[in-house]
Amino acid sequence: MLKMNMKWLCALLAICIATALILGWIFRTGQENPPVCESQHQDLCLKNGGQDGHSLVFADLTPEEIVQVKKYLWNNIGVPLVEPPRAKPSDNCIYSIVLHLPPKAEVLEFLDHQGRKPTRQAQAVVYFGNQEDPNITEYVVGPLPKPTYHQDITVQKYGGMLPYYRRFFLRADFVKINTLFVTKEYPKAPNFMRWVLDYNRTNFLGLPGLPPGFKSGDRKVWIRLFQNVAGYYLHPVGLELLVDVSSLNVSEWKVLNVFYNGQYFRDMEDLEREFNAGRVRVAIVKKAPLDGGYSSLKPRVPPEWPGPLQYEPRGPRYCIRDNQVTFMSWSFAFGMEANRGPRIFDVRFQGERIIYELSMQDASALYGSNSPATMVSRYMDIFWGFGRNAVSLTRGVDCPYLATYLDGHYFLDSSQPITHKNSLCIFEQNAEIPVRRHYDDHVLSEFYGALADSVLVFRSISAMGNYDYIWDFVFHQNGAVGVWMYASGYIQTSFFFGDAADFGNRVEDLTLGMMHTHNIHYKVDVDIGGMFVFAFPSPPEM
Repeated sequence: MLKMNMKWLCALLAICIATALILGWIFRTGQENPPVCESQHQDLCLKNGGQDGHSLVFADLTPEEIVQVKKYLWNNIGVPLVEPPRAKPSDNCIYSIVLHLPPKAEVLEFLDHQGRKPTRQAQAVVYFGNQEDPNITEYVVGPLPKPTYHQDITVQKYGGMLPYYRRFFLRADFVKINTLFVTKEYPKAPNFMRWVLDYNRTNFLGLPGLPPGFKSGDRKVWIRLFQNVAGYYLHPVGLELLVDVSSLNVSEWKVLNVFYNGQYFRDMEDLEREFNAGRVRVAIVKKAPLDGGYSSLKPRVPPEWPGPLQYEPRGPRYCIRDNQVTFMSWSFAFGMEANRGPRIFDVRFQGERIIYELSMQDASALYGSNSPATMVSRYMDIFWGFGRNAVSLTRGVDCPYLATYLDGHYFLDSSQPITHKNSLCIFEQNAEIPVRRHYDDHVLSEFYGALADSVLVFRSISAMGNYDYIWDFVFHQNGAVGVWMYASGYIQTSFFFGDAADFGNRVEDLTLGMMHTHNIHYKVDVDIGGMFVFAFPSPPEM
């Protein structure tokens, strides 16, 4: 009996060791450098349509190039600049630095007719708050990597100067709004804040309702408050404040209106007076634990045994050189723009260009509810920056273990280039459905024929506040290209009161999951038998 147990123990130990070796091999090969078209891959890349170095005309800026552009602007723009994290509205600052795409005609001349390589340039957006006529200015800066000139393209691009009130908020602006609330506004209603909301100076977070107003030029933002816990999006407390941030002098920012549980008040002092007089409809919110309680992402049940893993019998069948991918009959260049997110260029099938550009442009979310902050919310998510918020991907969850992971580099509302490690992934996977098949049980013969399909996927994930948008560009072996968006994360919620049920679903005692609509916008420049440009919104389910 003892010998039998020892045999089983040895067998189990052998299985464990083999499993550990296999997983170790998977992690090791996955963490090695991507297949960068060296040695045996190089000939395959060139054979399948790769053009040596030509894709770099679409390549995102490197951190070194971003630093050189920033340094050039600081030394040559002629005005004092402040780093965005420390900037006040009355300061000048560089908001963003991205690649400036050269004109299509120049690129095609270079790609198809051995023409001159287009000059590599950057595009910079500068906020000029510290001058007589505050404005937003866009510059083209070049040549890279060592800039010597900058050109103002604002009027050429937009038909006129951009007024300063059109600028995107900086993260520093929301910090200043929170400081205003904590230091000046909340203390005006001490009894209400203590006895109704159990306020302790750190247990609230604010979310803005955007855009900031109803007409051009408005800078008035409704801020709704949530408990400062994990998954705070599901924990509204019912208090919303309208703050006027139109002045370039932060000391002049002020609260214009207050809303709580279906009632409007002139300001926080008015709320306090009405509360002390017993005329405020109070709804006490349960204090959530720091992990969020019902909003926590911790698993509710213990994990079971692992699921199936993807396997490449002879290694990857795709190849990456710089920013160019080749796969079977496909080749394309890829990039990730800080504002608009993922994009691909010069897409070719069997050597023929079928798409010049396929790129994300924006995603909007339109909400409806019965509270002021949510009834005005019409988010255009480009405001947050799809590329800037492209997060690091988790192996085996966000992408397969054996995917190739690449870094993204961005300069948007920051003082230095920001690198998001492993924020892009490329992998081949079984399409789980045949390209074609047929079975025929004919009276004279029986036959079956089928062709398995696998696809190449270029993926990134943008964590935009409560939503995590998963972006896929998919390449099928029959010449089809697909784009997919999957929305994950948390829903947006508001405080449940009055007729809230007309605007969504109750997800907790005092929490309303609001009705809303998503619109995803892509740009598609199709070059099949000629040059055409289409820009269209995709249906929400796309």
